[in-house]
Amino acid sequence: MKRGVKAQTSEAENENVRQDVEEKTEHTALIEVENLTKKFGELLVLDNISEKIEQGEKVAIIGPSGSGKSTFLRCLNVLEDPTSGAVYFDGVDLCDLSVDINLHRRRMGMVFQQFNLFNNMNVLRNITLAPVYIGLQDLRKAKRKNFFRRIANVFRKEGKKRELIPIDKTKQQIKEEAEANAMRLLERIGLADKAKVYPSTLSGGQRQRIAIVRALAMNPKVMLFDEPTSALDPEMVGEVLSLIKELADEGMTMVIVTHEMGFAREVATRVLFMDGGKIQEQGTPEQIFGSPQNARLKDFLSKVLQ
Repeated sequence: MKRGVKAQTSEAENENVRQDVEEKTEHTALIEVENLTKKFGELLVLDNISEKIEQGEKVAIIGPSGSGKSTFLRCLNVLEDPTSGAVYFDGVDLCDLSVDINLHRRRMGMVFQQFNLFNNMNVLRNITLAPVYIGLQDLRKAKRKNFFRRIANVFRKEGKKRELIPIDKTKQQIKEEAEANAMRLLERIGLADKAKVYPSTLSGGQRQRIAIVRALAMNPKVMLFDEPTSALDPEMVGEVLSLIKELADEGMTMVIVTHEMGFAREVATRVLFMDGGKIQEQGTPEQIFGSPQNARLKDFLSKVLQ
């Protein structure tokens, strides 16, 4: 079912979505796609793909340009609406129109080719924007619910009154915690001194590392990388790949579309080869790079590994 433009959901519906996350157990993989198809007009870009990505996996997607790699990645968090099929994240179908997609995207970090940092905000503001916005949004929702519960409790009998939602953070504390976490992440990548500068003054490698840190600030369950080094000068590629490798070594689940074959061989636990909108072959890096079976994959590797 195509998502299209989704109407605002009520708080009750959002609560149902949260319950769905806990209750649905049919799809046990962290991410699972079923019969995923994507068309742009008459152009078939993804052709009936079914695939699972387990918690802790590092999946590298390789293939020639135009094979559907980036479209497949963007369908995983429904940045691209599938034409048909289903995408399950933690057991919830993100293509279901009743699902609050933004609630689930909080736990799916996304890093793009072109960084997508806000040039009118400094580095610290770029990193804290989403955590602060969501923290304040949750605070307002909790206060609103408590307001109506207090009114309803006036008319409820003793023993039937509903407890108020605990509120343990102020607006200021939410902002301070987000900034402290951002500074901790910047310290990790050696860019704490860049917190107050603007992205346009930084190198491509620095901007991409900050884009990764921005995604990490939301404490995601999975990181999606769409060719994160393709827009970088060759000498800047290493610093970005090094950070991604650190995340992989720490157990982060990740799906990465990449042209860096050496990186895919070293870091991935599984490699998918895509061509013509299909996953033509998959396996461990040793299988894919050491003994490929698909003729198209053999031809592809013969050209990129020269």
